Amino acid sequence: MSAASPDLEPGSGTGAETPRRPLAAVRIGLVSGLVGIMCCVGPTVLALLGVVSAGTAFVWATDLYDGYAWWFRLGGLAVLVALVWWSLYRKRMCSLDGARKAKGRIALALGVAVATYGVLYGVTTWLGTLA
Repeated sequence: MSAASPDLEPGSGTGAETPRRPLAAVRIGLVSGLVGIMCCVGPTVLALLGVVSAGTAFVWATDLYDGYAWWFRLGGLAVLVALVWWSLYRKRMCSLDGARKAKGRIALALGVAVATYGVLYGVTTWLGTLA
């Protein structure tokens, strides 16, 4: 048998090897950014689905953003930290050394989260001008 490459992790003793997937940075960033801007995206989605009127969605989004924006942002950050920890834990890399090895992917997740937040903020603000 040949030595396993670093991209493969041993199977269950049957000789089968499964590919080791990298940290799901893009998905983690998208979910975290979405949670961070949910104060505006939630009412916007309800308006686009026709559940509430555009005016009502605008008022809800404005009230939520004005009063609770930092809570939503902190929630997005908490989701980011939790998902990164969970992903590292599943890959048995949940240590300082493991985090150092994955620092590029962690930075990518943070960048995707910030970009997602920014894009959705711009879209919901633009839709608010149409209400």
